[in-house]
Amino acid sequence: MSAFLSKRFDSLTPYVPGEQPQDKKYIKLNTNESPFPPPPQAIGAIENAVERLALYPDPEQKALTQKTAELCGVSFENVLMTNGSDETLDFAFTAFCDTDTPALFADITYGFYKVYAEWKHVPYAEIPLCEDFTLSVDDYIGKKGVVFIANPNAPTGLLLPVSEIERLLHADTSRLVVVDEAYIDFGGETVVPLIKKYGNLLVIRTFSKSRSMAGARLGFAVGCKALIDDLKKIKYSSNPFNVNALTAAAGIASLENDSYNMVNCRTICENREYTIRELRESGFYVTDSKTNFVFAVHPNVSGKYIYEKLKENGILVRRFNTPRIEDYVRITVGTKEQMEILISEIRKITEAQNA
Repeated sequence: MSAFLSKRFDSLTPYVPGEQPQDKKYIKLNTNESPFPPPPQAIGAIENAVERLALYPDPEQKALTQKTAELCGVSFENVLMTNGSDETLDFAFTAFCDTDTPALFADITYGFYKVYAEWKHVPYAEIPLCEDFTLSVDDYIGKKGVVFIANPNAPTGLLLPVSEIERLLHADTSRLVVVDEAYIDFGGETVVPLIKKYGNLLVIRTFSKSRSMAGARLGFAVGCKALIDDLKKIKYSSNPFNVNALTAAAGIASLENDSYNMVNCRTICENREYTIRELRESGFYVTDSKTNFVFAVHPNVSGKYIYEKLKENGILVRRFNTPRIEDYVRITVGTKEQMEILISEIRKITEAQNA
């Protein structure tokens, strides 16, 4: 670090993204990307938008926002487009958390929540998941602060029923609940309709997973008009042109051809169920994932060993050196062929260790 970095950041531990190695070609199952390209029309829309790169993009993203609102069954005023869902989180931590309003989130969840809290100098509490990795709403009721819930959760893949989130919303309507639905299109039920009933609900979504646009960086927030206006205040004070013209064009075309995306989601879900079944038959415990990844642990072989041996053999998965889950591996669901190769390699690894 230089001598110029503010002392405020001495203790900041940055988020660690999944590996993106360039040393050789890998079967990449470590960062929850889609194995499928976006709709062809989205590619064409990017090509057509190139000629407008000399101009600033629409700061309101009117066309994209309207399409997204229609997708969610809400009004234009209920949606804000962002540079990936991480920017939505950034805006939310900035707008709604401070020294008097802490952040509350699970001890095992998306790692950026803790990073944002520390970066923004917001007090926070990590609330332990249950022994089976489920989240108990009762652990949050009565506690002061903004609640951040990834649903389905990452890296566990588990889904919290809408009824439980509504119970949390209803318990204290003066407290904000932020629900991060990055993986909702892989078998979950969205809580977006609840924004019409609860002014204390903000929903965060992304185009990265189910719409194959991780490289484009496009996300959005859904909430009552007052909450969206709060986020706009932060946006226009920090990054008014936050969604670039190429990404916006691709996003509109993607939504206009969303049946393509949903077919891909169903295929990923089928491949996920195949992978879960094969891993369980190989002796793994696997959570009941409702995401585009699986979360698995073997009773006799460490997660570190499985991760390292797979990498040696050209397959990348994710492992977290974190208490309670250090022996688990998180495996992105790819094509059927990729998952068949993965299962074959994992069987070799576990059988060799058990021999």
